[in-house]
Amino acid sequence: MQLQDKYRIALLSAYAIAIHSFENLMPTPIPWFRLGISNIITLVTLILYGFRAAMMVTLIRVILSSIFIGTFLGPAFMLSFGGGVSGTFAMGTIFFLSPRLFGPVGLSLIGALFHNIAQLVLAYVLFVQKIEPILIVSPVLITIGIVTGIVNGIIGNLLIKSIKIGMR
Repeated sequence: MQLQDKYRIALLSAYAIAIHSFENLMPTPIPWFRLGISNIITLVTLILYGFRAAMMVTLIRVILSSIFIGTFLGPAFMLSFGGGVSGTFAMGTIFFLSPRLFGPVGLSLIGALFHNIAQLVLAYVLFVQKIEPILIVSPVLITIGIVTGIVNGIIGNLLIKSIKIGMR
């Protein structure tokens, strides 16, 4: 990996951590609920710099953010880690197999869906171990994930276009 790539990943990770930290300060109607706006940085990284860089940004963001806010290796970390890795992996796989099939909004929706499914599976396996609560919360979580996936994809698309214009 070239030095320029390392700097780029460090900078993008710092942006993602800052956004994640800001998001944690925002009040939410449900204690564990977050909009996932830091995933915009992962989306932008994937499209502009590839899967490896996107996964590194995700891992750095999840691990360092959890250390900073005091949730490292706790339930919130496990859910965030599982969701982040699976969402990034799903977006990366689709983008690798067919880079022109989905744009930023489609990729963001795929990432949000896999993120939410992974969190639901992890919540079931690690914490709840009853299917009824998972089935009750699933439609709400997935619906909110769809909305935020679309919004994050639109913002990511605007950011990508802005960066590409700046790179000319």
